[in-house]
Amino acid sequence: MNTRLTKTLASVTLLLAVLSGLAFIGTAITHMADDGAVCVETGFWANTEVAPDSLPIGKGVEATGSGTRLCQDDPSVGQRAADLGGELPWLLFGSVVLLLFSRLLDAVVDKGPFTETVARRLSTLGWVVTAGVPLASLVVGSSRSWLVGSMAPVAGSGLEMSGTLELVLAGLAAVVMGKIMREGVRMREDLEGTI
Repeated sequence: MNTRLTKTLASVTLLLAVLSGLAFIGTAITHMADDGAVCVETGFWANTEVAPDSLPIGKGVEATGSGTRLCQDDPSVGQRAADLGGELPWLLFGSVVLLLFSRLLDAVVDKGPFTETVARRLSTLGWVVTAGVPLASLVVGSSRSWLVGSMAPVAGSGLEMSGTLELVLAGLAAVVMGKIMREGVRMREDLEGTI
């Protein structure tokens, strides 16, 4: 096992986790303090040929591109928060996953790859990915849907998911591998105890 490469990868992953966390915090602060327009993309009128000025949109909302992009010049706090909800969940999710992956690599370097600690951390990482992807996807989709609905009431649809869910399979694979490794560690310890 190349421990130098694993240590370097763990350090880079930790640095990326910290940078993602700082991006999360910085985006939240600057976005809520911003006083500019809030814009959102919608596909509600994408297949129609409607002039943007004839769309049923709210006061102060500007529609462009046949109504596929809506902008509110003077957004409410709720609209600003919903716009933020369309960006922040993936930054937070990425930061948490990178942090857990860094801890997993640290355990591999410190204790070796086939230990109870590594198996437990791999399972934890898998469960976070398995639960985090749909949760972040739901928050992002619902935030965008609410934001569209606040600008054009006929276009909002409530709960939606935004993003791909293929990572759930990777998370479940990590959970299964963690359980397999845990059983392997237990069997090795039993074997060493009988010899």
